[in-house]
Amino acid sequence: MLTGRSADQSQCSGRTTRKIRAGMKGQTMKAAVYDRYGPPDVVYVDDVEIPVPEDEQILIRVHATTVNSADWRARSLELPPGFGPIGRLVFGVFKPRHRILGTEISGVVESVGNTVSKFKPGDRVFADCGTGFGGHAEYRVIDENGPLAKIPENVSFEEAAALCFGGTVALDFLQLHGKIQPGDRVLINGASGTTGTALVQLAKHFGGHVTGVCSSSNIELVKSIGADEVIDYTVDDFTMNGRVYDIIVDTAGTAPWSRSKNSLAETGRLLIVLGSFSDILLSRFRSQRDGKKVIDAVAGSSPERCQVLADLAEARKFTPVIDRTYSLDEIVEAHSYVDSGRKKGSVVIKIVPD
Repeated sequence: MLTGRSADQSQCSGRTTRKIRAGMKGQTMKAAVYDRYGPPDVVYVDDVEIPVPEDEQILIRVHATTVNSADWRARSLELPPGFGPIGRLVFGVFKPRHRILGTEISGVVESVGNTVSKFKPGDRVFADCGTGFGGHAEYRVIDENGPLAKIPENVSFEEAAALCFGGTVALDFLQLHGKIQPGDRVLINGASGTTGTALVQLAKHFGGHVTGVCSSSNIELVKSIGADEVIDYTVDDFTMNGRVYDIIVDTAGTAPWSRSKNSLAETGRLLIVLGSFSDILLSRFRSQRDGKKVIDAVAGSSPERCQVLADLAEARKFTPVIDRTYSLDEIVEAHSYVDSGRKKGSVVIKIVPD
């Protein structure tokens, strides 16, 4: 039991928190929402209630967020072959389970719950909302111990908002699943997207010799972020050049085991970020006979992962590539551009203008 001054402080803090909650209840914010699956124009901006933080949560005033492939798939239900039923279970069987999309955010802590000790109002933070979505809005609540971290001083809100989606996948697949070592020959298939540009930078940071595969229009971009070599897939097929790699990462779904197996070294690892359900199941079975590994996984986010990304961003070892920036009112145009398949790196939504 708390006594004396501590008890007074606790009671005061509790009353303050309740006042904040009571004062915010019923207040509204702008958010991009959707009520049915379909093309970009099913998304629209509406007034929704501002979420109120519980004791262990923080309320973030969102400055920037992104529209990425997770938002596209959740909105359209266009999924790799075989994943349709699973997608319905994850996103909602008959209608969207979460009205507000957006998997990653950056912003400023607006208020904190009664028991929060790691963050305070005014802190610049970024967070991974994951499959809970909710980032395409002016405010978002996050658990204090959830996947978030403070933004380094030399990193902008736009850059911070784009750290998690590609960065978490790159860290997990290269370190945890690929067991990357200095000197490994690493090929990134689909090197110009959000995940691909993160993989190129982090594979290089971990000491790999990096080959990127992309279209001719993205060759200079992929070179500029650290790739040692770049293959234009419209001209050359990397599976036919006779070279072998210790790690092949397929982010585009166009380099399954059947195509990549002869391009893997004897102990090579094929890391499948995107692939069909049948390809993943069959490739696991077939690869066991050759001593090579086929690995697919879902990247996991955590406070520790976010802090690693913050440290890498501060050291400029990982700088998210930002293709275009839109306002929240331009959310349909942002989705349309992502749907086009032409984006390089990330598409950022600025909620709070400069």
